[in-house]
Amino acid sequence: MRRVVPIVALVFSMVLAPLSQARAQTPATPQVAPSPQAGSILLTVFLRHDQSKTLGEINQALEQHGYYDKFPPKGIEVVSWYIMMGVGQVVTLRVPAERLREVNRALEETAWGAYRTEFYPTYDYKSVWEADQKRRGK
Repeated sequence: MRRVVPIVALVFSMVLAPLSQARAQTPATPQVAPSPQAGSILLTVFLRHDQSKTLGEINQALEQHGYYDKFPPKGIEVVSWYIMMGVGQVVTLRVPAERLREVNRALEETAWGAYRTEFYPTYDYKSVWEADQKRRGK
C-alpha cells in the first residue's frame, strides 16, 4: 500500500523549510536611517514653472507677493535646492512637524501664479544605501 503525503507537507518540506532555515541564519540589517532632528520631517517641494510666463514675469510675480521674504519661513532648514531644467525648482526642507502648515501657507500666499506646487514627504535613504553597498563589498 502506497502512503500519500498531504500536498501542504510536501510543499513545506521541499520549498518553505529550506527558505525559513536560510532566513533564520541571515542576520537582520537595520533599515532605519538616523534622524538628525526628532520630530521633524523632510519635505520635497516641486516648484513647477508656469511656462506661459517668461522668467521675468515669474520673478515679478514672486517679488510682488513677497516670496523672497517668506519662503522658506525663518528657521526652516534648506537641505537642498536644485534647478531642474524644463521643470522648475526642487527644494528639500527639514520641517518640524508642527510647522508644516506654515510652510504650506508661505507657498500658497507667495508662489502660486508663478509656480505650480507639489509636495512629497521624503526620507534620507543615503546612509542605508551606503551601508548596504559596504555589506555587499561595493
